[in-house]
Amino acid sequence: MAEIETTGVAGSAVPKPLGMRKNGKQWHAPKKAFRPSSGLTSYEKRAKERIATAAMRAKEKEMKDEKEAERQQRIQKIKAKREAKEEKERYEKMAEKMHKKRVERLKRKEKRNKLLNS
Repeated sequence: MAEIETTGVAGSAVPKPLGMRKNGKQWHAPKKAFRPSSGLTSYEKRAKERIATAAMRAKEKEMKDEKEAERQQRIQKIKAKREAKEEKERYEKMAEKMHKKRVERLKRKEKRNKLLNS
């Protein structure tokens, strides 16, 4: 039984045959990929660099988001200003045609409708 166990371990240690080479030069040793920077940095150093770059990217993203939020806020402020100006001009135009009290009533009515709809 001891012999069977050892042969099982030895059998798995035998390398798998690669097959015939395409160029026909079977007498040459198989080459590996040329990677000159493969063993230069340790895993710990690479892991630290990854963590540092991830933190930097997160900070950049946060800063970009803040900048975009400020930009959207400015845009929203400009739009609200324009809407108020247009509404004011519309009421002034209405005031030319009809009585002042009626315009005030319409303003209040539209304000109520706007509050109900939003």
